[in-house]
Amino acid sequence: MRHRTGQAARRGPLVQTGVPRQQPAAALANPLQYALSLNTPLQGAIIGCGLIGRKRATALHGAIAVCCDVQEDRAEQLARAFPGVCPTTDWQAAVRRDDIDFVVVATTHDMLAPVAAAAAAAGKHVLVEKPGARSAAELDAVAEAAARTGALVRVGFNHRYHRAFRKAREIFDSGALGEMMFIRGRYGHGGRPGYDKEWRAVPARSGGGELIDQGAHLIDLSRWFLGDFTGVQGRAPTYFWNMPVEDNGFLLLETARGQIAFLHASWTEWKNLFSFEIAGRIGKLDIGGLGGSYGLERLTWYRMSPEMGPPETMAWEYPMADDSWDAECAAFLEDIRLGRQPQPGVADAQATLRVIEQVYREKQV
Repeated sequence: MRHRTGQAARRGPLVQTGVPRQQPAAALANPLQYALSLNTPLQGAIIGCGLIGRKRATALHGAIAVCCDVQEDRAEQLARAFPGVCPTTDWQAAVRRDDIDFVVVATTHDMLAPVAAAAAAAGKHVLVEKPGARSAAELDAVAEAAARTGALVRVGFNHRYHRAFRKAREIFDSGALGEMMFIRGRYGHGGRPGYDKEWRAVPARSGGGELIDQGAHLIDLSRWFLGDFTGVQGRAPTYFWNMPVEDNGFLLLETARGQIAFLHASWTEWKNLFSFEIAGRIGKLDIGGLGGSYGLERLTWYRMSPEMGPPETMAWEYPMADDSWDAECAAFLEDIRLGRQPQPGVADAQATLRVIEQVYREKQV
């Protein structure tokens, strides 16, 4: 078995950029997307100053002019961390400010699409956190506003930007796995005291439970490697928490070519867990951990030989701090400067939400 550290793994061309490769976008007609050079400074607004909003502000290295939250003290606390940033509770005024180029939307799920749509309508580029909305239909207004003004909209599925996934995508793109067969993914945590009283347990605010929370990441990652799913089966039970949304989600997804993604997202995983296996006919990638409470982030590549038998094994470990937020924000700013359509974008978020909605509909029957 050959073992490599995360530093060694970063020698590849994909990881050197810190950004998953994207296909060049077709020329975009709106002049909003041609006005910037690669060195043009950009300023943004953060809408939602909770944990994720703070992560985004840090990843943007203070390239923000205003931060907004319905709780004034949270906006003021974030503004104090970045001199010159203006705190406010008025998100509608914030997204229309003349001194900002983009808006990061890190609110509860019920406000993601309304804020993103208003920002895009004002001609601001948008990074909206996953899942992007409570339903696929809510994102129609975002897409329409972006098409009208030329604003670019990226949906924040930051797991694509973890070091292990950047390296996995490089291997996948090389064709070294052969034809894809299946994906097996598990993701979960155990909540905390009072978790059933938080906003994620309120359907009107969250749109659902664990499926729309961590399950959305698993679905997005599976689509990234397998493509769209034409067959959707699933269950969304509530086993432990006293809440009107599911605390577990089980999915069996199938592509038109018969490739399967078997996924489980759980709020009853008493030891935090992340596991994602990508199986091809001649190789397999096994990604475990995300750092922190999820354990050491690690990628293992199993290469089958024509003679079968034990595979050649290579592994990369990433004990350093998670840089997925930095890498994704860098990609977003590059989208703006290049006039490049973001990936993942609105259509990707809608595809993920349609999978979730189908399971929810079947639960109600």
